Amino acid sequence: MKPTTVLLAEDHKIVREGLRAVLEHQGDIEVVGEAETGRQAVELTRKLRPAVVVMDIEMPLLNGLEATRQIHKEFPATKVIILSAHGDYAYFDQATAFGAAGFLLKQTSSHVLATAIREIQKGHTFFGPVVSRRFQDRSHKSAVRLGSSKKSDNRLSSREIEVLKLIAEGSANKEIAVELGVSFKTIDKHRQHLMAKLNIHDTAGLTRHAISAGIIESSVQVTTI
Repeated sequence: MKPTTVLLAEDHKIVREGLRAVLEHQGDIEVVGEAETGRQAVELTRKLRPAVVVMDIEMPLLNGLEATRQIHKEFPATKVIILSAHGDYAYFDQATAFGAAGFLLKQTSSHVLATAIREIQKGHTFFGPVVSRRFQDRSHKSAVRLGSSKKSDNRLSSREIEVLKLIAEGSANKEIAVELGVSFKTIDKHRQHLMAKLNIHDTAGLTRHAISAGIIESSVQVTTI
């Protein structure tokens, strides 16, 4: 039987090397490529057509959620497993809405990741024990969550998360526009929508929100522009 082909999308080389070593030790899994950015993950999926992409949610240039959406839209036969350091419900909901077949926390053991790849290759979904427990816990609080969503519908789109990440990392609107290949006016509108949705009215506040939501690392300096 042919091994399951896997593309690793993770911006930290040492993590990719560890994942490759662990997965290739399984015998029935073959790592066919490695991507350092979300854009590269989409490009390599187009070139290599792996069966499964293991995708870090916090990727540069194109975040893991948007990369997942693009891969699922263009290559539905390729399944994506999201790896996240944060078990936030919003991330889980967006990942599954954008076509992810699996969602695992980075604390997950290598054995569980290998199991997830095998299950997804069979056509199943796999959300890991910790994520599954949190999802079950949420079902008991659905009334509270529904109430809060009616009070403030502030869920961000994948593009808004990407713009927020770049803002929090210190990029100006013009720089973000060039980075994402859109107009300055488009980025300015995204910034306005972010501030309106989050009820935050300065860059420092957006950066603090990005840190608290796990969109960027807490070591990023908060600016006061």
